[in-house]
Amino acid sequence: MTTDTTDQLREELLAAVAGANDAAALDDVRVGALGKKGRITGLMKDLGAMAPEARKAFGQKLNVLKDEIAAALDSRKQGFDAAALNAHLATECLDVTLPVRPEAKGTLHPISQTMEEVAAIFGLMGFEIADGPDVEDDFHNFTALNFPPGHPAREMHDTLFLDPADDGQRYLLRTHTSPVQIRTMMTAKPPIRVIIPGRTYRCDYDMTHTPMFHQVELLVIDTETNMSHLRGCLQEFVRTYFGVEDLTTRFRPSYFPFTEPSAEMDIGCSRKGGELKIGNHGDWLEILGCGMVHPNVLKACGLDPEVYQGFAAGMGIERIAMLKYGIPDLRTFFESDLRWLRHYGFAALDIPSVTGGLTR
Repeated sequence: MTTDTTDQLREELLAAVAGANDAAALDDVRVGALGKKGRITGLMKDLGAMAPEARKAFGQKLNVLKDEIAAALDSRKQGFDAAALNAHLATECLDVTLPVRPEAKGTLHPISQTMEEVAAIFGLMGFEIADGPDVEDDFHNFTALNFPPGHPAREMHDTLFLDPADDGQRYLLRTHTSPVQIRTMMTAKPPIRVIIPGRTYRCDYDMTHTPMFHQVELLVIDTETNMSHLRGCLQEFVRTYFGVEDLTTRFRPSYFPFTEPSAEMDIGCSRKGGELKIGNHGDWLEILGCGMVHPNVLKACGLDPEVYQGFAAGMGIERIAMLKYGIPDLRTFFESDLRWLRHYGFAALDIPSVTGGLTR
């Protein structure tokens, strides 16, 4: 073997590398040169039959040749890989200047929209938002709210009880958001002014009831609040929410274990022709329950009823949404029907505000 042999082999292999039209052809060149039966591999196998001095010199030349061909193969392969990647990217390119397709537009669920509207109205009155757990214990859901042991009112909500805990504690899915009132009064120092939106659970299902639904409650605790403040606050809310400036309201005596006195609030409406219309039309519609916080509730929260007093009210989110937006069936709120959501949904970035408009 001579230097001319390695030089000629180098030229042939480099020419083959340069002439490969694709990755498959290049791999054939690699196998023909460096594979188990390749030309360079074959020459290296013959080194054992050569004299020591000649083997050393020729082995060095073959190693240089092997590295050179391997480098050429690698460089050529990178070129093929880059070309393949560019071709693949070209088929998956996205023109970001194209307008968004109308069918890709998302909407805000009416429940979320209504919660935002309620928060916007009460936010201007100085209310903050409070939150609490969906799984409650008996104390926060019943006892602290003036439901005595064995009282039938504990079962009147068709409560969804959980299996007893290891410690014997009785847990349940909260039947109202009122337990958050208890948690707030036990942890915050008066004056307190909060609204409490959230999920509640009762074992019922028809056009106007579902096992899971949403409520919002409001709570005010200080030293001077009275029933007239309650009426003014709720009257301002319903007039702003329904967009009827002179909407008439009335309060009827009622009973709730956690308020005394208690009342139900009605708003003016019309039912002529089987169509419900909010406004001063001579008829009435019950909208929410309210009252002054019961002294026993204040005591259970560690507040002195001789010093503090306040009011509370609660309403169903789905109910006021149905009244405002003409949604006939409560169950449709939870059926995940995109056609329904596109019809009743709201633009996600149009944040409700009293000054800019609650609905846009």
